[in-house]
Amino acid sequence: MRVLILLIFCAGLAACGLVSTPIPSARESGVLVVVTRNGPTTYYEDAQGNFVGLEHDLVTLFAKENGLKVEFVVANQFQEILPKVIARQAHLAAAGITMTNERKRRVLFSTAYQAVQQQLVYRAGQAKPQSFKDLAGKKLHVVAGTSYIERLTQVKRKYPDLRWEAIGNRQTEDLLASLAEGEIDFVMADSQIVQLSLNFHPELAVGFDVGQPEYLAWAFPKDGDAWLYKKSLQFFAKIQRDGTLKRLQDRYYGHIERLEQADVIGFLAKMNTVLPKYRDLFQEAQDITGIDWRLLAALGYQESKWDPLATSPTNVRGLMMLTEDTADLMGVTDRLDPEQSIIAGAKYLLNQQETLPPRITEPDRTWFALAAYNVGYGHLEDARVLAQRQGLNPNAWPDLKRSLPLLSKAEFHSSVKHGYARGGEPVIFTENIRTYYDILVKYEKPYRPFFTPTARERTSVKRKPKPT
Repeated sequence: MRVLILLIFCAGLAACGLVSTPIPSARESGVLVVVTRNGPTTYYEDAQGNFVGLEHDLVTLFAKENGLKVEFVVANQFQEILPKVIARQAHLAAAGITMTNERKRRVLFSTAYQAVQQQLVYRAGQAKPQSFKDLAGKKLHVVAGTSYIERLTQVKRKYPDLRWEAIGNRQTEDLLASLAEGEIDFVMADSQIVQLSLNFHPELAVGFDVGQPEYLAWAFPKDGDAWLYKKSLQFFAKIQRDGTLKRLQDRYYGHIERLEQADVIGFLAKMNTVLPKYRDLFQEAQDITGIDWRLLAALGYQESKWDPLATSPTNVRGLMMLTEDTADLMGVTDRLDPEQSIIAGAKYLLNQQETLPPRITEPDRTWFALAAYNVGYGHLEDARVLAQRQGLNPNAWPDLKRSLPLLSKAEFHSSVKHGYARGGEPVIFTENIRTYYDILVKYEKPYRPFFTPTARERTSVKRKPKPT
């Protein structure tokens, strides 16, 4: 009778979803089930409706190399992630998970792919905390189930009065937003999340680093598929060796530390006061070129802070800071007319994009075009030549960022066709635009034109011949 009751009880639990049968192996089913979380450092939907994020891209590439389809399972709360892996309801977790000693007893970790530093974040303008001693009587919030709690438990031995609240239904990014609004006093967060949040919430500041750096990795069940785990080790070894990991990290983090707090504050202020005057013009430029209006707006801000009367000492003028030659090429009669300037700048950026060889793919293609907009296509090609000579990838933005600054050094620019250039400038120029664009994507809606222009409709500018 007891056995019968136990069986009925277990059946009831299964029906309620509390007990589940492990999923088939990925090798057997051909489907890789991955639990992740929604956030800018992991997995999210971009402005075009595509899913992106460092974890998304890594998993997608891993699955493709092993002939598997991917099914992402988005956990509602961080603390749900590892239990799903342990119960073998997912083949692995790719969710920005820190390797800790406590977690190593529960799951098997892949090769580490990124170092992070836990940080204590506070609201700028308040007294800067120097240690946990300064948190007495204050509200410290962390996300439930994260490694922050493990670290705080250790710290509490030294500071017995330390208190914190673990929140189960929010992400760290949400807590940082609440901190920026003054709703709470302190938040523990990983450095890459902090850096991204600083671009959206300049009210935030880092008080101090907590402990030593830690490392992110994928988590596998200890009794899971040995074949899949072995493949993950081979995968990370390969992408570290061939530079793929570096390029993916640059895509999401390569630009986030360029701007100072004052730059972000100024941009956010003008986004609300100045941008509305020109939003329709940037959207018109998108109609003509097909380039996201928010990228064009970011370019315009980097050039002139959206000042239609801006003029440089070298007579570069207007909202998009056009030279006389560029203005003539684009048919501009008045560089100080914001409509002419924005349309011409967008067309010129499109010209740079379409001149690039097809083997340069997105998003690097856009970053190359922005750099060419700033320094000129000839110097961009020289930097690609230098990259190739140094054994770097001339078609990858992370590598071109290393070769462009060399154009200011005689030993390098004397050996290329177009000679000297202030090569560090297009790097800063492009990386700043990437950050401004990220901010605009967060706060401004995408523009959906009524039709998609053909190549002929976009612009009548004569194209440069494509390099072979």
